[in-house]
Amino acid sequence: MARAALKLIVTGIVQGVGFRPFVYRVALLSGVAGYVRNLGGSEVEILVEGAWPQLRGFMRLFAEKLPPPAVIEELELVEVKPQGLDGFRILKSGSSSVKRSMIPPDFAMCKDCLREILDPRDRRYRYPFNSCAYCGPRFSMMYRVPYDRENTAMRDFPMCEDCLREYTDPWNERRFHAQGISCPKCGPRVRLLDRDGRPVEARDPIREAARLIDEGYIVAVKGVGGYHIAALASDDDVVAELRRRKRRPTKPFALMALDSEVASKLVYLDERARRVLESPRAPILLLPRREDAPVSPLVAPGLDTLGVMIAYSPLHYLLLMETRDRFAIMTSGNIHGKPMCTSLECVLKHLRGVVDYILDHNRVIVNRVDDSVARFTAGRLVLIRRSRGYAPAWVRLRYRTPREIVAFGAELQNAGAVAFKDKVVLTQYIGDTDDYDTLMELDRYLRWFVETYRIRLDRAVLVADMHPRYNSRRLAEEWAAETGAELITVQHHHAHVAAAAADWGVKPSVRVAGIAVDGVGYGLDGTIWGGEVLLTDIAGFKRMGHLEPQPLPGGDRATEYPARIAVGIMTKFMSVEEAVETAKRLGLVSMLPGGETEARIAALQASSGRAPLASSLGRILDAFSALLGVCGHRGYEGEPAIRLEAFGRRGRLLEDIVAPVEGSVVNTTRLFREVLEALEEGVDRRDLAYTVMWRLGEALATLALRALEEADAETVYMSGGAAVNDIIARAVENVLRREGYALALPRRVPPGDGGIALGQAAVAAARLLYEPPG
Repeated sequence: MARAALKLIVTGIVQGVGFRPFVYRVALLSGVAGYVRNLGGSEVEILVEGAWPQLRGFMRLFAEKLPPPAVIEELELVEVKPQGLDGFRILKSGSSSVKRSMIPPDFAMCKDCLREILDPRDRRYRYPFNSCAYCGPRFSMMYRVPYDRENTAMRDFPMCEDCLREYTDPWNERRFHAQGISCPKCGPRVRLLDRDGRPVEARDPIREAARLIDEGYIVAVKGVGGYHIAALASDDDVVAELRRRKRRPTKPFALMALDSEVASKLVYLDERARRVLESPRAPILLLPRREDAPVSPLVAPGLDTLGVMIAYSPLHYLLLMETRDRFAIMTSGNIHGKPMCTSLECVLKHLRGVVDYILDHNRVIVNRVDDSVARFTAGRLVLIRRSRGYAPAWVRLRYRTPREIVAFGAELQNAGAVAFKDKVVLTQYIGDTDDYDTLMELDRYLRWFVETYRIRLDRAVLVADMHPRYNSRRLAEEWAAETGAELITVQHHHAHVAAAAADWGVKPSVRVAGIAVDGVGYGLDGTIWGGEVLLTDIAGFKRMGHLEPQPLPGGDRATEYPARIAVGIMTKFMSVEEAVETAKRLGLVSMLPGGETEARIAALQASSGRAPLASSLGRILDAFSALLGVCGHRGYEGEPAIRLEAFGRRGRLLEDIVAPVEGSVVNTTRLFREVLEALEEGVDRRDLAYTVMWRLGEALATLALRALEEADAETVYMSGGAAVNDIIARAVENVLRREGYALALPRRVPPGDGGIALGQAAVAAARLLYEPPG
């Protein structure tokens, strides 16, 4: 029978997931000859030859037996001339790049690896670095592509005979050619250190670390993508001490539970949430706190949710298994505003005053990867932080960019991106780039992705936020000066809506309505925007409506102390003295460090027009949070609005309080005045909180309905940090559904500033496609 040959180029998540071993086994089963190898763009090349029945058998098995973590995005298949090959081989990886493919994210421990570390008869019993082709670190330990052992941190650990035997056995499905495998004989080692880096003698460092945690000590734990800080979550004194040491007065701490059964004793866990927690991505998931949860109220002050993840690495599982609670605080190992530590040197320098002990190991963390965070909003899973388990998987556009793009994102909760063809690759979560060290992390990782994906900077376009004082924009300007690349800027809220639209596959030139709601963004008129309804064709946009601009007396100080905003709004319908007296009566004055004097200054600034104006939803929510006595000081980004959502969740809608839409503006002054009057009449504060959020959502949806009259699609795309508010999102959706329209929130990127880079890349690509040169 005549021989034929096929060449396949496969892109997607096809390196680091047991893909080549899978191809090898399928080749043996179908009787074809040929080879499989990784290429330098993270893609895989396959050549198979044989009789046509054998080739058809290969393709059938290829489709049926794909490894669980693998994702095929593209498969290029061409018939080529047979070479007369005998047998099938896994070739050494090539450095050339035919196509660019995905870099595999880190995967949570699989059930088979968990079973092995718990089985006393298994040679990997209690081994804290157990992994296989289907789970374990990937991106966090990669120096470069392709994903081969010599290009990862595992190059420091040559395989022993037992591991090598598994590695070369084609029928060992989980370990044949699995690049990261090891065992107690040949793999990384754990050690326990004191806060000065001196070894602590312990027969079992993990058991000893668990004992120390149970005794109330605070322990740094070197994980997959960085160091955690572990501590008892059930002891008020321990949590209070951790807050004091970390200088983190109110921001909630994440919890790690041994498994979903333990997690179910802390939070209300339905089947959908359980699947998210147990998935290979294993994010921190914000869930309703159980009333009887044995967790200190100091873990998440003022909130009705807890952020919970389950042990996603063998080391974490073995540690929590030995603690009395089977759960613990597992928060990022950093000091406020700085990147999470990835090296022992960083821990000894920056966390010496925070932790008492260090559970360390000798596998290098090459790339910092924070834990991802997600929640449910209006019944949808929404990302808040996109990192471990998700990054750096790409997002595909429905169009191709004519030139390659580097996007620098926004300023807070930032991530950058590179874009080529129809793909946008976002970096992992970087953080707040108003901090210099974090800004340098953005620079470092953008350069890593530029090199990895072979972006030609001299031909690329750089894109940054329009805000002239964002450090991310200044970094983009430095890159432009260094490379000669073109730099374009994109308005913040335009990028938010474009990110949501691009995430759902909207093409440029299709006009869509969008809602962008957040704390701050630089507007085209030089004022602060943040409660916007836009009409966009991706390349450009038209502002269709917005919240009424309100004064921010003292600028940034009003953001920290939102009682200043509340006092400023009062001056729109009462005198300065009346505003001060009302602030005293309602307790707003006690929220201000300067007391009555500060309240009077804020009122004077607002009434005289000397306060900056903001149409921001985040800021008006902050003002209501202060007015209702929920939160008078912002200890972390978004705190007053986040606590307002928690406070109002069990409230009910008050029919006689409204947020009227007047022309293209939502009258928030009237809403504020009505709530103030109701508050002084003794109306339940939770009902008022719920009503405020619901009415604001309804008003924004009303403006969006008008934008839909000029749109080409029947969906409204909502994004921005405040878009995760469940009450607001449900109110928007309720109005849209009544009129036959739909609401879409981002799926694969955060609605907040962590998704801005996708929107920037989408806008830049659309402009390059449709705007004439020059």
